[in-house]
Amino acid sequence: MVLASRLSTAMLAAALVAPPLGMFACAGPGEYIWFQQLPADIAPLSGEYAIGLGDVLEIRVLGHEEMTLKERVRPDGRLSIPLIGDVEARGKRVSGLKAELEGRLKDYIVSPSVSVILSEPQPLTVLLFGEVTRPGAIPLDHDRRLAHALALAGGLTDYASRSSIFVVRNSPKPIRIRFTYESIYRDIDKAGEFQLQPGDIVEVE
Repeated sequence: MVLASRLSTAMLAAALVAPPLGMFACAGPGEYIWFQQLPADIAPLSGEYAIGLGDVLEIRVLGHEEMTLKERVRPDGRLSIPLIGDVEARGKRVSGLKAELEGRLKDYIVSPSVSVILSEPQPLTVLLFGEVTRPGAIPLDHDRRLAHALALAGGLTDYASRSSIFVVRNSPKPIRIRFTYESIYRDIDKAGEFQLQPGDIVEVE
């Protein structure tokens, strides 16, 4: 009885000092962060299409046709814009890039009005592993949502864990993002709108 009491006390003490799961870093293969807890520099990649390397953008400035350009996003993630030089485009939404260009052009043009059009999105292939019907490389077109990729892979198998769907991402920093099946297909907290990007790997346990 004394031994059992001591064991119970030790287990309770260990539980009290153990850090919450969300406090662990996201670098190890078994560690993760829930989609709803994504930091601000990752979360904007859900929803509207995120510009990627190799995408071709057409940019126009109203009343300044000489500034019209059609350019591919370079391997360094940038575009060269007249008057303001290199601008980071990778990972930004089209609407966000438009607002940024208008803001920076105010130093040169009165009330600039900029249009940004995604002319040629770079084809994206994502790897899906684990408990999906058709694992492997899945090509995606304009629709880069996680829900779309899972559908193209034939959905989850009968053995899949409905609470263990992961997106492994290495850029801009390594992170393993966890989703539930319900959150993706019921679009809870916009999980169904989460956009995949080049280099992402989808794992279903």
